[in-house]
Amino acid sequence: MANYTAADIKALREKTAAGMMDVKKALDEADGDMAKAEEILRVKGQKGVTKREGRTTSNGLVAAQAAAGEGTLVEVLCETDFVAKGERFGALADQVLAQAVATKAADADALLESTLADGTSVKQLLDDANATIGEKIEVKRVARLEGEHVVSYLHKTSPDLPAQIGVLVATQGGDDSVARDVAMHIAAFSPSVLTRDEIDPETVENERRVAEATAKEEGKPEAALPKIVEGRVNGFFKENVLLEQPFAKDAKKTVAKVLEEAGASAGGFARFRVGS
Repeated sequence: MANYTAADIKALREKTAAGMMDVKKALDEADGDMAKAEEILRVKGQKGVTKREGRTTSNGLVAAQAAAGEGTLVEVLCETDFVAKGERFGALADQVLAQAVATKAADADALLESTLADGTSVKQLLDDANATIGEKIEVKRVARLEGEHVVSYLHKTSPDLPAQIGVLVATQGGDDSVARDVAMHIAAFSPSVLTRDEIDPETVENERRVAEATAKEEGKPEAALPKIVEGRVNGFFKENVLLEQPFAKDAKKTVAKVLEEAGASAGGFARFRVGS
């Protein structure tokens, strides 16, 4: 008869997040020795890390922290929504975010290479979680902003999942209220840039060519083509440029106008959506 109890199984599962059958096999192999069983699970889990490297991580969460004119946004990914909504994965994401804030990391590589208080790197932390949880786990993106006002906004696309959309926005002037309104707008309308100057000229020229070809295909009069093309290119800007988008709370005003009326200006933003 195995030298362990149901309570031992429960305790080891809670400590390692391993499956019940894996825990039982480890305890059998260790003859009930909890420490040895944990080591067995860890070794077996680490063997699976390399095998999981090629897997797709399309689930996960975004986490953010903003205070005292600084903000950090991280995207932590896993394979399934089951793991994404688990307490262990959430705690791991909180630890990753705290490290990103503490080190002022501005990209994923810098965060992964940073060292925790116990001397473990963030990459090793993720590998250990990969081993115990049994899924590929990675930090895909990190963003950091500074400004007079920096606010964060997290949005759940499903009530049973953690936040899937996260936004940071930095503003000068105004107050946190208008910055938060703009952050909520960004979450909903997903602009790609702050101003049109940030869009690659080749992209704009391609939009112009497509607009002209489409108008000709529609049989629009030759004399009207320049105006039609310009209107459609401006429509492209309104769709992608934050400051030119109609504001979510008042479509008669642009985001730029709302900020101007509040005595504010936007210094930058970041928007992550899990898996995109």
